[in-house]
Amino acid sequence: MGGDLTPGRDGRPRCAWSSVSPELETYHDVEWGFPLGDDQAIFETLSLEGFQSGLSWRTILAKRENFRQAFQHFNVEKISRFTPVDVERMLHDVGIVRHRAKIEAVINNARHVHQLITTHGSLGAFVWTFENRAATHTGSPPSVSREALMLSHELRKCGWKFVGPTTTYAFMQAIGIVNGHAPGCVVRVNVDKVRKRFVLPSRSAD
Repeated sequence: MGGDLTPGRDGRPRCAWSSVSPELETYHDVEWGFPLGDDQAIFETLSLEGFQSGLSWRTILAKRENFRQAFQHFNVEKISRFTPVDVERMLHDVGIVRHRAKIEAVINNARHVHQLITTHGSLGAFVWTFENRAATHTGSPPSVSREALMLSHELRKCGWKFVGPTTTYAFMQAIGIVNGHAPGCVVRVNVDKVRKRFVLPSRSAD
């Protein structure tokens, strides 16, 4: 996301994708790109970005509360105990995206979170090691980056699924590791200010 600008409902310039609906504009203004350090919120975002693959974020955002109910608010401890019965339950849940491989990927990934917590102290500490504060975009942003490729590689090496580099780059933009707001977007400066004050999640001792 990011890219071109368009006037928002208040007439100020925003990333063009946010103009599709009022819900997307609100998400763009108050969530997208602002830094997240909480493990549960990070796991939710990465999981939903996996579901978004091949679909629009507007579709996922409209179903987000249903996803939260179906996945126990993305509590990794609870999800890691899901059984095939839970998978079948969700495949009949019209409120979410009923894609077996993506549902099973979230369960699989929840079972691999502890490996990253053990080595890095938290999921947040792990993903923020891929931050590049010097990264800027002067035009349309790329769909992947070197850091996104590295993050995808490391997650896959740990057994995660549906975490390709396009997905991980979108995730990095969503949680503020990368400021993907287009130059001139009214929110970009706000995101930069918050990121400068953001305290990185604690890391385990080396």
